[in-house]
Amino acid sequence: MWLDRLAVQSNSSPSSSQPGSRPYSPLPRRTSSSPYVTSQRPGLTPRGSQLSLISNDSSISLLASRRVNGSSGLKQSQTTYDGPDSVEILGQILGTTSFAESAANRTTDTIGERDLELDFDFDGLSLRQLASSNKADTEDADSYQRQTTEEFETSKAQFEDLHRSIAACDGVLSSVETNLTSFRNDLAAVSADIESLQSRSTALNVRLENRKSVEKAFGPVVEELSVSPHVVSKISEGHIDETWVKMLADVDKRAASYKKSIASQGESKAWADLGPLLEKLTMKAVERIRDFIVAQIKALRSPHINAQIIQQHNFLKFKELYAFLHKHHSKLAEEISQAYMNTMRWYYANQFTRYQKALDKLKLHIIDKNDVLGHEEPTRRATVLSATKSAGPPHDAFNLGRRIDLLKTSNAAALSSYLAEEDQTTHYLEFPFRNFNLALIDNATAEYTFLATYFSPPLSLQAVSRHFNYIFEPTFALGKTLTRTLTAESYDALGLLLCIRLNQHLAFELQRRKVPAVDGYINMTTMLLWPRLQVVMDHHCESVRQLTNSLPTKPRAADQNKLSAAPHLITQRFGQILQGVLALSTEAGDDEPVVTSLRRLRSEAEAFLTRLSQSFGDKRKRERFLYNNYSLISTIISDVTGKLAVEQQDHFEGLRSAFQEGV
Repeated sequence: MWLDRLAVQSNSSPSSSQPGSRPYSPLPRRTSSSPYVTSQRPGLTPRGSQLSLISNDSSISLLASRRVNGSSGLKQSQTTYDGPDSVEILGQILGTTSFAESAANRTTDTIGERDLELDFDFDGLSLRQLASSNKADTEDADSYQRQTTEEFETSKAQFEDLHRSIAACDGVLSSVETNLTSFRNDLAAVSADIESLQSRSTALNVRLENRKSVEKAFGPVVEELSVSPHVVSKISEGHIDETWVKMLADVDKRAASYKKSIASQGESKAWADLGPLLEKLTMKAVERIRDFIVAQIKALRSPHINAQIIQQHNFLKFKELYAFLHKHHSKLAEEISQAYMNTMRWYYANQFTRYQKALDKLKLHIIDKNDVLGHEEPTRRATVLSATKSAGPPHDAFNLGRRIDLLKTSNAAALSSYLAEEDQTTHYLEFPFRNFNLALIDNATAEYTFLATYFSPPLSLQAVSRHFNYIFEPTFALGKTLTRTLTAESYDALGLLLCIRLNQHLAFELQRRKVPAVDGYINMTTMLLWPRLQVVMDHHCESVRQLTNSLPTKPRAADQNKLSAAPHLITQRFGQILQGVLALSTEAGDDEPVVTSLRRLRSEAEAFLTRLSQSFGDKRKRERFLYNNYSLISTIISDVTGKLAVEQQDHFEGLRSAFQEGV
């Protein structure tokens, strides 16, 4: 049998097998939990004396069968295998007896006494029957052995493939061992490099902290004692912009530190070297600032230039320049500020002179002494200030109408010169007054804000106010002249009161804008308007008084028949002018001059109506006449609000009720 031969060959020549071959074992290989062992740092010996990538119970490591030239000197485990024989295990798998037992049985040829003592049990069979049954068993065994041999021949290729796979795995594991050994050496080198870098980093950190400490201590001192060449070049030759202003502030700071140090500690070697440089640099900056501001002042004299644009973009944008100039050369700063004031004085006087001439071309209604209240048939002429202009449309000197809209309008812009020259509409005197003063207030606000921002804090607010008054002195004179021209010959009481209310609104607006420098002009205008209104109201009272005195004491009978109980024309005019004054005085106090004038005019009107009612011989007609006149006045002023209006409404309502019984 081939199995017997295989067993004899394996037992008789054990040295014929290759020393590096690995006997096949059907048992599962026991491996360690980790596929490889990481390298250790040089100088540190891992626990145990062996390093194995794969731990098993075989007698020789898989990696020990092959060694590559130049491979690492890792120790391989050389243990003796003392487990069961692989040939016996193979025999058990194939279902045959052990090769060693078969060989031992064949070597025993004699029968001993012990063999004779055996009691054979043939299960009640005779020898013939036993022989025949043994033959059948032998045939079955032979057939089984033939079947096993065929299966082995069939599985031979599989075992050869398995052997080749094991050999390939052995080669792969050997390569892995080589790579891991190289990786361990590389890790050791990297670890050494990291330790070196850590030590260098620690040293650099210490040096950095030391330098920071030194820089923190000496940095401010060195900064004060040095000026960079870039700053010197920029201040001397660079374009004046935001960067130039920042460098100028830096130079100013160093100059202040230099003066402070010299005053407190005396002049040191470092300050002695820096002092002349700072002085020259400061003088150069003063020179360049002077040239820059003078160039901007010259630009203000250019024709058709907007001064506010230059102020915002060229002056206020670099307002630190004047502060520096005033600090280091105050006399030159005063001369430059005087040049600016002279330029702006000329600028505003020129601009508002042109604007006044444009407003003079507007057509205005002329309300003269013929338009007073006591004229029964006044000459109502619609004329204008200029004799060369054509007459305007008819107007009513006693009716306020839509003239109050000028006081309530939300349009805060003044009429431009071009539109004023092209306007062909006839206006009342408050129209040019409002536009001129509105333009004046807007420009005055802009100029005062600029002066307070640009020249302060080098100059105090009192000095700024003096500069402002010097600049606007001729412009305020133009406004005063315009107001006098409009009101000197006018008997328009409603127009004068409208101008007063407009002037009061402008005063409130100036308070809101916080421009106190224009209060003098506002007060001057008020002093021109109130006395003129008093004069006009006195003329109205005087005209009514003269009309009352002209009435006959005892009218003739023929004249009594012509009298009518309808309201008189003077009553209608008085009601209209009273309604206009009350509408313009809704927020007025009791201390205004117009209140006294209005009461005087009311007394004169009542005296006229009482004197005229005496012309009626019948008392009933007389009371009806008075009732109709007072009812008309009450109706006209009934829709007006305000404290003064309520007082007048109550007064005339009482008069109407007093004469209602005779109706």
